[in-house]
Amino acid sequence: MVRIARDRVSDLFGLAEKEASNGHCELADRYVALARRIGMRYNVRLLTEYRELYCRGCSTFWVEGRTVRTRIRGGRRVRTCLHCGRERRTILRPHSSAPAAPGWEGPNAVHREDGVLAGPPSDEEIEDLSEEETEEP
Repeated sequence: MVRIARDRVSDLFGLAEKEASNGHCELADRYVALARRIGMRYNVRLLTEYRELYCRGCSTFWVEGRTVRTRIRGGRRVRTCLHCGRERRTILRPHSSAPAAPGWEGPNAVHREDGVLAGPPSDEEIEDLSEEETEEP
């Protein structure tokens, strides 16, 4: 049941992103509210990438400039929901000094350029990345 709940949450956040890009913000907000309810009912933690996409106060899917305002203050990113006014502060940390393959953030990383539903890279993609590293002098 937990795996099904995670899949449904991922699907709903993907649909929310799609609808928000089409201009249907109300429908995107509804998808986020449903995803949160599924997560609570089946005790499934949302991925960090998903937690940064909505307001915890009113479940509004955040779209830069339309539903959220982002400011940098004192080493923190402050995101203000334009619907309910709730602020969310996150500390801006520099990336660790450990070198990593380009485009690889870990096994559960969701890549924003591929959309919210993008999962971890496949074995073929990892091999392509390692081949690119060896080709460069």
